[in-house]
Amino acid sequence: MTTPLPAPVAEVAGRRAAVPGLSTPDPLGRRLPAVYAADDLAQRLTEGFDTVLAPVHATLDNLWAYFTPSVAPDDFVDWLGEWVGAAAGRDWPAAQRRHAVVNAVAGHRIRGTVPGLRAALRDTFGVEAEIEESGGTSWSATPGGRLPGRPDAHLRVRIPSADVTPGLADRVREFVEANRPAHVPCTVEVAGR
Repeated sequence: MTTPLPAPVAEVAGRRAAVPGLSTPDPLGRRLPAVYAADDLAQRLTEGFDTVLAPVHATLDNLWAYFTPSVAPDDFVDWLGEWVGAAAGRDWPAAQRRHAVVNAVAGHRIRGTVPGLRAALRDTFGVEAEIEESGGTSWSATPGGRLPGRPDAHLRVRIPSADVTPGLADRVREFVEANRPAHVPCTVEVAGR
């Protein structure tokens, strides 16, 4: 049986410690030999250990919650993000960091593609970018057949001017440089400029 995750544990970022009033589900005093069951000193000593061990019991009983981004403590969500390679900054709002952790694995599958870059720009900056690329694949029964698209590789990302805030274009440019295929030159434009 799991005990409910105590609210103070979730509220104290970066710290798992004694929580006032948190009781243990399995007091150590009950496990003592019968000769100590009525001994007041032995019972009080084990109550001290119970106070220290209660958060450990609560954490272990609710371990599933620490690995579920929607309910995990904020600092643990950042750690989960490092595990799955989520592109979430610690300065992002908590809900956005949780969303990035949940979608990280699916995002890795499409990273470096137009849909992947579009989704990453939407999740990271909240912009709906228009993306044009020269890439394409084709096969031909005759050698030397013409490939679709332009022969020189390029990537163009266009941000609607309604979505632009000061400094956004530069941050998007840095983001696209870090997430584009390495061999493809790119251009980032703001609509209307």
